[in-house]
Amino acid sequence: MAKEWSYELVTQPRRGKSRQSSTVTHSQLIKFMKIRVAGINFDHFHMGDLLRMAANHPQVEIVGVCDDEPARMQAAVRNFSIPETRVFTDVEACLEKSKPDFAILCPATARHAEYVERVAPYRIHVLVEKPFAATVAEADRMITAAKKNKVMLAINWPLRWVANHCTAYRLLEDGRIGALQEVHYYGGNRGPLWHTADKIETTPTPAMKRKSWFYKAAQGGGSLLDYLGYGTTLGTWYHQGRKPIEITAVTDLPNGLEVDEHSLTVARYASGLSKFETRWGTFTDPWTHQTQPKCGFVLKGTDGTLSSYEYEPGVRLQTRARPEGEHVPADKLKPPFQNPIQYFVDCLRWDRLPDGPLSPKISRIGQQMVDCAVLSAKRKRVVPFVD
Repeated sequence: MAKEWSYELVTQPRRGKSRQSSTVTHSQLIKFMKIRVAGINFDHFHMGDLLRMAANHPQVEIVGVCDDEPARMQAAVRNFSIPETRVFTDVEACLEKSKPDFAILCPATARHAEYVERVAPYRIHVLVEKPFAATVAEADRMITAAKKNKVMLAINWPLRWVANHCTAYRLLEDGRIGALQEVHYYGGNRGPLWHTADKIETTPTPAMKRKSWFYKAAQGGGSLLDYLGYGTTLGTWYHQGRKPIEITAVTDLPNGLEVDEHSLTVARYASGLSKFETRWGTFTDPWTHQTQPKCGFVLKGTDGTLSSYEYEPGVRLQTRARPEGEHVPADKLKPPFQNPIQYFVDCLRWDRLPDGPLSPKISRIGQQMVDCAVLSAKRKRVVPFVD
């Protein structure tokens, strides 16, 4: 496997002086060079969105895309004018020839660990599209692979870049609602096959469901694994890393499907109960018309409440001074906090570990809660949170 590249820098000698040279590592040069990225595995259609962010970043170059089904890459190849020499069907060939600084990984949930373990030995940093993994054991394999190979690992949760949710976090940190007691989350859409990259609408058929990994239990399908991690991971962020005591969950598997399309999880903390609901089958997609219940978060503290819904211009804040509530406009997000590519590139340039929901530490707690929810739904009883 490839080791970290190093370069010899030679300075032009001044009159009467000898030539000087020094060796720098690639991780040192990355602060000044364009950062190279490869998109690997197109199972999740979010790959197209992430590659668009990379293409729009002035300091990022797409040096490769890879999938074992060439047809799934064609839209990206066309949209971002990727030359044929940078299109691969073999992961190892892609990594060896394109030499990316980091890879975007979008495989099926149950294959996240496998792909991180394939990429990390090349000393290539890894940005994995949500969720973290299918199980906490697989998440731990990802963490171990990253540490062993000394690469950066981040898990992208698109809700982290929603201005309202960032505003809610700032207000919470500012103490505007006191100590957080409860998090209430509702998340979902009409279903994963109703849209593709860039939210282009499609109409799913029963045959499409039978073929899609989203509807296969062995590959990590189902609304719970798709959306619960959003709630539990951002919920852990809001809870400042605190862990629950126990978890209760129920799921609905309609029409003989092998995965759920609706789940409800209740987590008991020392501070009270928090609730997380996931749904494939909302009446509308929230990015076209906000559905009811609204997708987003409600936070209850000792001295107030906050509601933060997606695609709305701000949050609603209740405090003891303003019990009737007030509208707080959403913060205007600035680089590098507008999207995951900006953020991850900034972490790489300045050798800063990802924090908040993108950090393995916070995401792992969210994954532990998901594992407990899966177990609770299967056993139909309350299960303790196992650290």
